[in-house]
Amino acid sequence: MLVSDLDTPAIVIDVDIMERNLRRTQEYATSQGLRLRPHTKTHKIPALGRRQIDLGAIGLTVAKTTEAEVMLAAGPEDLLIAYPVIGRAKMERLAALTRKTRVTVALDSIEGVRRMGAAAAELGFEVGVLAEFDAGLHRVGVSPDRALLDLVRAIVSEPGLRFAGITFYPGHIKDMATGVAELGALDELVSAAVAELERAGFEVPVVSGGSTPTLFESHRVKRLTEIRPGTYIFNDRNTWLLGGCGPEDCAASILTTVVSTSVPGQMIIDGGSKTFSSDRSAAEPNAAAEPGFGYLSEAPGAVFEKMNEEHGFVDIRKAQGSWKVGDRVRVMPNHICVAMNLHEQVYGIQGEEVLEVWKVEGRGKLQ
Repeated sequence: MLVSDLDTPAIVIDVDIMERNLRRTQEYATSQGLRLRPHTKTHKIPALGRRQIDLGAIGLTVAKTTEAEVMLAAGPEDLLIAYPVIGRAKMERLAALTRKTRVTVALDSIEGVRRMGAAAAELGFEVGVLAEFDAGLHRVGVSPDRALLDLVRAIVSEPGLRFAGITFYPGHIKDMATGVAELGALDELVSAAVAELERAGFEVPVVSGGSTPTLFESHRVKRLTEIRPGTYIFNDRNTWLLGGCGPEDCAASILTTVVSTSVPGQMIIDGGSKTFSSDRSAAEPNAAAEPGFGYLSEAPGAVFEKMNEEHGFVDIRKAQGSWKVGDRVRVMPNHICVAMNLHEQVYGIQGEEVLEVWKVEGRGKLQ
């Protein structure tokens, strides 16, 4: 099958770029003595999780228990659920997961620890726990001081829970033009947190963190032992704009068809908010030169300025070229992780040939 045979809109993945991204990241992690535990939130495909493991990843990361169930098909020896597991139904799924592979969870509250400890006693499971602290994003995580120490003490007091280490997400470090300096401050923060726990008599076997933007600077955080990038497998426009990769490292694009040119200076493509992420450009609002919901490599100067559910509005007044109804254009989405969740299947391509059709088995797994 050829790319020209595909119905649109369709996510296409350049398998050569994807493979290069996977190998480069694994080689970096190995060279720096870091465990690579990729976050599968980006691809949501067990076959790609298996490929990451085959290249050297020590396990996989997921956000939800239902995602973990899907990723069992990748055969991981270790799964990290990096989102707080709260609620009876999730605890029951967690118990079942622990009987199929080794599972670690991240928790950031003593209440969450107590709830999980009670569930472990009732349902008869044991699970590793990473104590999560706030590294600067102010989303989840306790402060990396006495609160972290109290959280660790709560974990070790629960018989069914095993203290596995600590975790953080440096999501506040986005733009790598300034990111190296920010990583210096993060290094000091992480070192101090680990030292405080060690002074209290706790071994910290795992210090888990990292992101795709900071990926290849992870070695600057000296106490870090494990990284969890997700987007790196494909990359996207925002990763590119933030300096985490180049456009040549972006493997994913969305193939669309021009369905209308009735309005002068505008073309409508057959992909809107049901096809693309609604995330704005990472460069906005500070860089007016980078607006819109994606990058049209085949339409330099075009701006993907607006979306309805099925309609993508592309301003072509300053674009180099012209397009007619039926023409096809590829759009590099701002945020590929969310776009993947909107598609039932995606296509691995090499040049104009479709090599793989992957079902996005983890889409919609929100519980």
